[in-house]
Amino acid sequence: MSEKKSPVDGRIPPMNSLRVFEAAARHESFGRAADELHVTHGAVSRQIKQLEESLGVDLFDRRNRAVFLTPRGKILLEACTEAMERLAEALRQVRAPAVELPLVLSCEPTIAMRWLIPRLPAFRERFPQHQIHLLTAGGPVDFARDRVDLALRRNDFNWGTTCHAEPVAPELTGPVCSPAVAQAVATGLRPARKPKLLHARTRPTAWQRWVELGGCSPDAGASEHFEHFYLSLQAAGAGLGWAIGSAYMVEDDLRDARLAAPFGFQPDGSEYVLLSPTPFQDDSRRMLFLDWLRHEMGCSRQRVESWVRVTA
Repeated sequence: MSEKKSPVDGRIPPMNSLRVFEAAARHESFGRAADELHVTHGAVSRQIKQLEESLGVDLFDRRNRAVFLTPRGKILLEACTEAMERLAEALRQVRAPAVELPLVLSCEPTIAMRWLIPRLPAFRERFPQHQIHLLTAGGPVDFARDRVDLALRRNDFNWGTTCHAEPVAPELTGPVCSPAVAQAVATGLRPARKPKLLHARTRPTAWQRWVELGGCSPDAGASEHFEHFYLSLQAAGAGLGWAIGSAYMVEDDLRDARLAAPFGFQPDGSEYVLLSPTPFQDDSRRMLFLDWLRHEMGCSRQRVESWVRVTA
């Protein structure tokens, strides 16, 4: 096998010397080159001196503690600049692409289960380069301790002054029940056992707030309490009674006739917000997800409004 020879004739000075020369020549200053390369002025001076000795020419004129490129120095600077630009471009092409870490999103369990997760595949299909890692939690969030980038919450608690909040959509609530219960209400039939009022400990004042805002109360019997909001919605779908539902969280159930909302929905005065420990405008990924959330929740509201009455 024939030995491959270097395409370059003659001896090439050490790359470090050429790198130091390029910085010194570009700045026409050994001091500024030293600052850029994080070395001492003396180290730059020694590298330049060794390079000049190896080439047998002066690359700089040294006058009154200032340095100026000689004609030969200008030729070498032009060649070094072109070579380094080509090397940088080649490295960019061969370097493995940076792996973007997913955004870690903390989301209230009910909206995660009943609204966000069914829509995440569409987000990933539209933005395959941006990944969302979902955690479920409610209330205050410790971004550093929990290693969370964003948190989707209702503004029903004080999140302090250390995080940034952006509004996403107003909450819309109303009584929901199974289609069978709704049919009985519509026809005036009296079931053998009155449907219960279903409460959730995570939203203890939901029914009270609905009445305070002038909402119609269904004819119901005793009350039953569930630990979580999503459990009360599940119980309503099973025909156990009436639950206060969020229009966003029951959108798919209304579409598929698993739930009915004969009294419609109205704003309850709260809203969904996206929280971040850093300004949204400093991270294009956070802004993109915020814009997507706003658009998707707006579309959900429009679809619900096309099926049932939504009070402004």
